[in-house]
Amino acid sequence: MTEIDPRRTALVLIDLMERMVALPLAPRDGDEVARTAGELARSFRKAGAPVVVVRVERPGVAEQPPGSGLLAGIAEPGDIEVVKRTVGAFHGTDLDERLREHGVRTLVLGGVATNLGVESTARAAADHGYELVFVEDAMSALTAEEHRASVTLDMPRLGTVVSASGLRFPA
Repeated sequence: MTEIDPRRTALVLIDLMERMVALPLAPRDGDEVARTAGELARSFRKAGAPVVVVRVERPGVAEQPPGSGLLAGIAEPGDIEVVKRTVGAFHGTDLDERLREHGVRTLVLGGVATNLGVESTARAAADHGYELVFVEDAMSALTAEEHRASVTLDMPRLGTVVSASGLRFPA
């Protein structure tokens, strides 16, 4: 069981957008990832911890592709929304400043794709000095092999990998 301090921890959900969640993902489909991420977001809000939702926009295009908005129900008023234009959520955004304004030192990460947006954001977060927790069942990739490589080889070197049921706030 991993205990997290809601005063110093934020949930960061990467690219839970209609077009991303609709991709053929593995080891779990986008709907399952979205369900788990939504449950996490509700528990973080209830505990008073910030929820960050990140979506990507393609630079240099007049109009974003269909399905570029966040999934319905993922973001709520009061959440921090970040629009990125690269793979990770830190480069060229105000994510670090917004997290520090809230006193955040630990990030709990989930989203799509495990080995791309989530892992790229995690690497930059580690460079910024954040402690990291990865929720394995709140993410997925284009292949099960890519997901497995990230959660068994790379992410344990950056932080702690848990399941959603393995997180808890202090009583």
